Amino acid sequence: MSKEKFIEEIKSGYIFEGDSILLGGATYDEECQKELFVRLPLQTLNRHGLISGATGTGKTKTLQILTEQLSARGVPSLIMDIKGDLSGIAAEGNDHPKIEERHNKIGYPFIPGKAPVEFLSLSDEHGVRLRSTITEFGPILLTKILNLSDAQEGIIAVLFKYCDDHELPLLDIKDLKKLLNYSIGAGKDAIEEEYGKMSSVSVGAILRKLVALEQQDAELFFGEPSFDVDDLMRMDENGNGIVSILRLTDIQNRPKLFSTFMLQLLAEIYATFPEEGDLEQPKLCMFIDEAHLVFDEASNELLRQIETIIKLIRSKGVGIFFITQNPTDIPDEVLGQLGMKIQHALRAFTAKDRKAIKLAAQNYPLSDHYDIEEIITKLGIGEALYTALNEDGIPTPLVHLLLRAPQSRMDVLTKEEIKTISKESDLTKKYNKEVDRESAYEILSGKIEEYKSEEQVEKRTKQRKREKTAFEKMINSTTSRQIGRTIARELTRGLLGALGVKTTRRRTRNSFPW
Repeated sequence: MSKEKFIEEIKSGYIFEGDSILLGGATYDEECQKELFVRLPLQTLNRHGLISGATGTGKTKTLQILTEQLSARGVPSLIMDIKGDLSGIAAEGNDHPKIEERHNKIGYPFIPGKAPVEFLSLSDEHGVRLRSTITEFGPILLTKILNLSDAQEGIIAVLFKYCDDHELPLLDIKDLKKLLNYSIGAGKDAIEEEYGKMSSVSVGAILRKLVALEQQDAELFFGEPSFDVDDLMRMDENGNGIVSILRLTDIQNRPKLFSTFMLQLLAEIYATFPEEGDLEQPKLCMFIDEAHLVFDEASNELLRQIETIIKLIRSKGVGIFFITQNPTDIPDEVLGQLGMKIQHALRAFTAKDRKAIKLAAQNYPLSDHYDIEEIITKLGIGEALYTALNEDGIPTPLVHLLLRAPQSRMDVLTKEEIKTISKESDLTKKYNKEVDRESAYEILSGKIEEYKSEEQVEKRTKQRKREKTAFEKMINSTTSRQIGRTIARELTRGLLGALGVKTTRRRTRNSFPW
């Protein structure tokens, strides 16, 4: 097909009525067509998206472009920064000969800029601490994340109901562990009387799974003060959306904690955000880097929960974007919900790689201009295959895209720069404090101590009763009575003898005359 036909197709396919983000320029026959701009419509960003490609092909810079451009349009973002290489969004970029060369090819000027940034953390890293209470997490999500059986799920539901009925706050993991121990110990009779019998074997299995979660430092996530998801929706004084960067560099070896946080966050957003329908632009965009970590450790139940939320959360005005090395890292049910796809280069070093490339190519619309399987392996750094949904929900033409350069710093901030931004944050003052109010742990500990005291008193009472009973049995037995009569008779004889009164001698067989 001719170059003129290609240009006409791209121009008509990437013109939108509403606001859009300029991503870069279209490439035909390995040459970028100057001023043939490729855009991303804001209106369909709540239909989610995928950024994939091999290591070092430009996924991080693509993510940087999207978040800084969204910020400039008043759309806040949340980024899961697993590798720790996205902090540069907070600093203005610098011009460079290679950046100038790229923008000359695209036909668009490079203007350095930056975005307002808030650093968040699940651990002791610098940033706003994110927490949630066990009660807020809820029995259903807890069941999914622990991969509990039906019987174990029923026990968790009963124990949450017990805490609701008896005003026992479940704030952190130690509260839940104390509750489980209480249910098969001091509180067993009271709970079973009110809610029915529970298997101590099942409770023990739940405890073991909870300990496994705890070993991934989940206690850092559960507690107070809990994070308000509305704080992800903020803008600065200039109307720019704040980019919240969740620093997760120390969590790569704890995928269970990461998936726990992700599931809770998505559920909280879905539960609290109002229904919006299709907006002119999203209220919030979430970017999940190294997305395979969410799915690798997920049970089938957890996967179904994630799939359901992904399908429904777009009506809340929220767009979710997964960043991973290969589209096959994402379950098909989720992949089918992703309207925007940016595919960077994949490398074919093995037969397995070639098979993965073939599968990746099938995720994109057919094109008269590109051999998709071939071009995926030939894309350079900062190049990608791209398609999105237009404002009518129809996929745009597949295009080989030369991406613009990020306006912000294409490098990480220093530790001191991160520390300074965190110190100046109002949210740091709000959330970075320890709160350990009286909760189920303290209340149930008191009940257990009280139970133990009562148990000791009861044991002593029973012991005295046992001793008394043994003595009474001894006194009332036939042998004891016979011994008593003999002793009494002998004492009487001795007393009468002392008074000079003779008693009849006991007759023996030899005393008879015969």
